[in-house]
Amino acid sequence: MTVTQRRGRKIMMTPGELDEFLTTQRTCRVATVSASGAPHVSALWFAWDGKSLWLYSVVRSQRWKDLSRDPRVAVVVDSGEEYDQLRGVELRGTVEFVGEVPRTGELVAELDYIETVFARKNFGLDEMPHDGRHAWARLTPTKIASWDFRKLGSA
Repeated sequence: MTVTQRRGRKIMMTPGELDEFLTTQRTCRVATVSASGAPHVSALWFAWDGKSLWLYSVVRSQRWKDLSRDPRVAVVVDSGEEYDQLRGVELRGTVEFVGEVPRTGELVAELDYIETVFARKNFGLDEMPHDGRHAWARLTPTKIASWDFRKLGSA
C-alpha cells in the first residue's frame, strides 16, 4: 500500500518506520459506529503483517457487533508521553472476518502466520491458544496517516 499524506510530511513515518512501529506495538484503539450512529472506541491487541492489521476480538463485544453490522473502522496505534515523543499511525478502511466465529482452532491456512506472530508477541507462545470467545477481523487499510513528533527536534 502506498502511503500518501498531504499534511505533516515533515513528521510522517517512512514505510520502514511505519512497518517497524506497527510490528512492535501491542495495543490499538478501534473506532466503530454503533447501530444508533454513535461512535464506539475500545482498546485491543493486534498484529501487523506488513499490509494488514489483524484484530483479535471477543465476538460478544460491542466492537464485534458494530463491525458485523458496518465493517467500516478507524484504528489508532500510538505511543509517547511527552509532546516531543508522540508518534502513531491511523489506519482506515473496512474489515473482513477470517476463520470461524468464534475461533476454535480449525485449520485456516490464511491464519497460520498471523496467529504465530500474535501468540509470540502477546503470550510468549509458539501456538495460538483458542478460547472459543474470540475471532479475527483483518483491516487492509485504504488510508494511512502517521506522525512522529521526534522528527521535529531534528529539523
